[in-house]
Amino acid sequence: MAKNTNKTQQTEASVDAYIAGIKDEKRRRQCRKVADIMQSVTRRPAKMWGPSIVGYGSYHYQYESGREGDFMLTGFSSRAQNLTLYIMGGFSAFDDLLAELGPHKLGKSCLYVKDLDNIDHKVLRKLIRASVAYMRKTYPCT
Repeated sequence: MAKNTNKTQQTEASVDAYIAGIKDEKRRRQCRKVADIMQSVTRRPAKMWGPSIVGYGSYHYQYESGREGDFMLTGFSSRAQNLTLYIMGGFSAFDDLLAELGPHKLGKSCLYVKDLDNIDHKVLRKLIRASVAYMRKTYPCT
């Protein structure tokens, strides 16, 4: 069946150039902080996924339909309104951590943060670590 049919694929683009290209200095600094946390947790180098997502590690999935592909274990992107963090394990098991995190909004696997300075970085690290551990336990990972 179809492999690697994700619209967002890993590229050879420069993560440093992506972060350096973020116009807002505060957001650029916050992206560097998130990059440090994610690299420390995953122990994987940063890679660009598409033109605007920085990802760490990867996992392989296959649905019952036969569709399969690879995607990042965790990552982030600087968006116009928020810093978006991709918590691929979802949030259903992390209510306690989310209650301690600070102001945020959630999507299916997206954690939206307006200002990283208002987030508890230790809790964020625990959340990322727990999600990555779940993904590594559930899927074949690199």
